[in-house]
Order: sequence, then C-alpha cells, then structure tokens
Amino acid sequence: MQPFQIAQQTASGYAVQQHRVLRNTYALLALSMLPTVAGALLGIQLNFSFMAGSPFMGFLLFLGIAWGFMWGIEKTKNSGMGVVLLLGFTFFMGLMLSRILQVALGFNNGASLIAMAAGGTGAIFFVLAGVASTTKRDFSNLGKFLFAGVILILLAALANALFQIPALALAISALAVVIFSAYILYDINRIVQGGEDNYITATLSVYLDVYNVFVSLLNLLMAFTGDRD
Repeated sequence: MQPFQIAQQTASGYAVQQHRVLRNTYALLALSMLPTVAGALLGIQLNFSFMAGSPFMGFLLFLGIAWGFMWGIEKTKNSGMGVVLLLGFTFFMGLMLSRILQVALGFNNGASLIAMAAGGTGAIFFVLAGVASTTKRDFSNLGKFLFAGVILILLAALANALFQIPALALAISALAVVIFSAYILYDINRIVQGGEDNYITATLSVYLDVYNVFVSLLNLLMAFTGDRD
C-alpha cells in the first residue's frame, strides 16, 4: 500500500471517529434535556429555592455541588457511570433553573418570555453549531479569552450574590450571552478539529453553554420586556 493511500485511510478513519463523537454528543445533549425539564417542573411544584435564605451562601453551595458533579463526570467519562452522573447533574441543574422560571411565570407574559428565551437559545445554538461543524477554521485560539470571560462572570456573580445590584446582574447576563454563545462555537469546533474525543465530556461542555445562554437571555428578557401590570 502506498504511503498516500495509508495517509488517506488514516484521515478518513479520523473523520469518521470525530463524526461519531459529534453525533453521540448531540444525542446525549438531547437526552440531557429530559432530566433538566423534569427537575425544573419538580422545582416549580415544590417552590424550590436554593438561595432564599442567603444568596451568597446558596451560590457557594451551588458551585460546590456543581463542581462535585463535574469532577465525578470527568472521572467516569469512559464508562456508563459517566452518563448516569451527567443525567443526574442535568436534573440538579433543572432544579436550579426552576427558581428563575418561577420568577418569569410571575409576569403576565411569563410563558412567552420563556418561549422567546428558548427560541433564541435554539437559534444561537443551531447557527453557531452549524458554523463550527462546517468551517475549516480552527477556533482553539479563543480558549484563553473565553476562560478569562468565565472567571470574570463568576467573580461578578459572587459579588452580585453578596450585594444584589440590579445593574450588575444585567451586565453579567449580557456578558454571559456573548461568552457562552462563543463557547458553543468553540466547543463544537473543538470536537470537529479533534481536540475532544470523549462525547460525555463534550456533552457536559455544550450543555453548560446552552444552559447559561438560556438563563442569561431569560434574565435580559424579563428585565426589558417583562410585564407585571
């Protein structure tokens, strides 16, 4: 077999592998929405609130539980337990989502605000995922910039949990929409380029991107178009 044929077959096998990772990521991402919705509905029924007593301590506790789940998912990403922990994590995130959904449903146009946030998130995802999976450009150079943006968001969110400043909350939401939308582009492109070959880890990353875009969009829509009259 000629060296060119060997290289061609290797490249073909590599492309098939990355396509499989991307396909499995999309399938698991779709599946992860089921426990998220279940957790959100349960949270609404129970009037669940993690941060009612102390927003700052509640936020720290949320981060601790979330990072615990993510640590466990990373440790078990090559086994079925990784999928179980991921679905457990998405159920927990659904519970956390229920609080903002309760607030949104307190508006006269709450249902339409949630629908608009979901539609906007879906549009952002499909456009950016389409670009990321079809372009030949490598977006890995965005990684450091986006990570710095996430650190800034976390620090600002901690400060806002402590001081409860409405203008800061809006700024955080606007920045989060930009950063996590860019992360969708980055994470999907990373799979296509071969930078991520584990679909469980990839699903976790993309899920967090989509989740944060939705929450941030909903926050902005409530602030600017919410109707309480």
